[in-house]
Amino acid sequence: MINDIKKFLNEDQDPKAVEKISEKVNDLLTNGETVEYIAVQNKPAINISPDSIVLTNKRILFFRSKSFGLVTDFNDYLWKDVAESHISEAILGSTFTMTAVTGYIETIDYIPKSQARKLYQYAQGKEEQMIEYRREKELEERRAAAGGIVVNTQNENLEKPAEPQEAKSETPAEDPMETLLKLKAFLDNDLISLEDYETKKKEILSRM
Repeated sequence: MINDIKKFLNEDQDPKAVEKISEKVNDLLTNGETVEYIAVQNKPAINISPDSIVLTNKRILFFRSKSFGLVTDFNDYLWKDVAESHISEAILGSTFTMTAVTGYIETIDYIPKSQARKLYQYAQGKEEQMIEYRREKELEERRAAAGGIVVNTQNENLEKPAEPQEAKSETPAEDPMETLLKLKAFLDNDLISLEDYETKKKEILSRM
C-alpha cells in the first residue's frame, strides 16, 4: 500500500493518515475515476484523527473524522457543481474553502500551506474547465429555446437567434464529428447524462 500512496506524499503528508484515507476513497471511486491529490489536516496540538480533502478527476471529497477516528463522514461534489474555491493562509496553516453552485460552503482548516496551494492549483484548473462547460451548456439551451441548433460556441457572435435561411447558408457549420467528440468527453466526465448524450447525438447524426 505504501508504494501506492507515495505520489501523494510530496508535501510531507502523514503517510499513515494518507494510507487510511486512501483505503476509504478506493471504495468510493466510480468507473474511470482516479485520485489526483490528497491533503491532510495538521492541527498544532492533537492531530490523532485529521480531516482531509481528496481531489479526483471527477469530484472533490471532504472527509471529517469523529469519535476519535472511529467514524468518518464525507461530502462530495462533482466539479461541475463547484462554483469557486480559495485558501487563506495563517501562521499555523491554511484554510481551504469551497463554495458550491448552490451556495453551500465547505471548509477545512489547518491544512499545511504547501498542500493547500496544491489543492487550490488543481481546483482552479477544474473550475476553468467547468466555466467553459456551463457557458457552452447555456448557449445550447438558448439555441434550443430559439429553435436553432448547437453551433461552435467559441464565436460569441453566434449567441444571437438563428438568421433567415439565406443568412444561415453563409455561416459555416461546426464539424459534426468535432461536436460528437465534445459530447463524448462530457459524457465520460459525468458532465451530461447518457440520455442527454443520446438525444444530442441523434440530432447531430440527422444533420449529417
